[in-house]
This record gives sequence, C-alpha cells and structure tokens, in this order.
Amino acid sequence: MYETVTSAIRVRVTPRFLEDQSTPDEGRYFWAYTVEITNEGADTVQLKTRRWLIIDANGRQETVRGPGVVGQTPVLGPGQSFEYTSGCPLRTPSGIMSGSYQMQQADGRMLDVAIPSFSLDSPYSQRSIN
Repeated sequence: MYETVTSAIRVRVTPRFLEDQSTPDEGRYFWAYTVEITNEGADTVQLKTRRWLIIDANGRQETVRGPGVVGQTPVLGPGQSFEYTSGCPLRTPSGIMSGSYQMQQADGRMLDVAIPSFSLDSPYSQRSIN
C-alpha cells in the first residue's frame, strides 16, 4: 500500500498485477489499483478532476487527465471516504504511476491533492542491483 496526505486529504493506493488479463508473450501487462480517499479535515470537498502520469519500464510517459474518477465526482464530508478500483495496461512488465486530484472546497477554492507514486510490478520484471 502507498499513502500520502495533502491538506488533510489522505490518499491510499493498493496496486495488484492481474495475471489473467495479461499476455506477456504479446507485451501486454495489466494492473488493477484500488484508491481510498479519506477527508480527515473539517471542510467538505468534491473531487473534480484527476491527472495521472504513467511511466513504463522503458521510460515511455503517458499523461491521463479527465473529470472525476470512474465516472463519479464524489463529495466527501469530514471523516468520509470514497473508494474505487481502476486499471492500467502497460507494454512492459513494470512501471510507475503518480498523479493528483483537483478538489473543490465548499467555499469554491480549488485544492490539489497528491496521489502517491506507486510501482507496478509483475512476476515478469527483471530485477537488477545497481
């Protein structure tokens, strides 16, 4: 599990490699990741947008931006959490994801909330010691 807190918003990510949806012989590797967002602050917030940076083992980068997450823009009052699961395909057996959410506070102010960087590792990754 990977975790970070920004302005009293805790973001936890748990990635897992999906062997049954991957075809390594064809250069296709697939992960699911579950994200839990918890509002530990005193103000209500609404998740408005997301931005992901995905980097594969060859250094190829892709940025994904869009409204909400999994078709939702959840509102989180103090002490409330929201959890969702999504997925990420890569052409390499490992990679890294990181990103941020933009959340709107009740007074209209926008807040950038960090998503912790997390590794996408499969049993097909070659490990090396530098």
